[in-house]
Amino acid sequence: MKRQIIEINENKCNGCGLCINACHEGALVLENGKAKLVRDDYCDGLGSCLPVCPMGAISFIEREALPFNEAILFSHFKNQKNGNSPGNTISELKNKILNPSQIHSKLSQWPLKISLVNSNSEFLKEADLLIAADCTAFAYGNFHSEFIQGRITLIGCPKFAVEDYTEKLAEILKINSVESILLVKMAVPCCSKLETMLKNALELSGADTSLIVKTISLEGNIL
Repeated sequence: MKRQIIEINENKCNGCGLCINACHEGALVLENGKAKLVRDDYCDGLGSCLPVCPMGAISFIEREALPFNEAILFSHFKNQKNGNSPGNTISELKNKILNPSQIHSKLSQWPLKISLVNSNSEFLKEADLLIAADCTAFAYGNFHSEFIQGRITLIGCPKFAVEDYTEKLAEILKINSVESILLVKMAVPCCSKLETMLKNALELSGADTSLIVKTISLEGNIL
């Protein structure tokens, strides 16, 4: 299948190994002093390794590659001492013990950019989705307790996005039988585009999914 996957420029790679540590799936190794992608089916295409590379040696490409196989990966980690499977990410975050003096996080998984999420991710199946504009979590004080709790969180900003989210969102809706969507956006013109993309995606996918839209004012209140 043709999908998004990482590519490493060996000429730029300095062999620091930071990407190896950032790749929770174990898809990367150091070989002859250079980082190398050794398993296509271990690479989820989300790019956790990209931001840690000091040389800019890692990029996204679209090519023929084995599909990301969460089942094989889970088995691989299960057989390793102290291994962690990305399939356990949801429960790991839910069970994390925080300082009692802190407000507890309600995240059930790492908040992913819409453009980077794998549409076939298991946590999207029959999920209640929260689609949030990037600014909203900073603008609204009760964001976790009112919006994140009990939902899978996807984030994006149409103003700075390099692509239209419509097709990606339609794909997610079409193959995952999403139960509901809560869209949280700011009361600014660029966020209206996010709502338009989502409504177009619902129409394109043919999904009968309920949609609730919440708009946050510049003062941090729900309109």
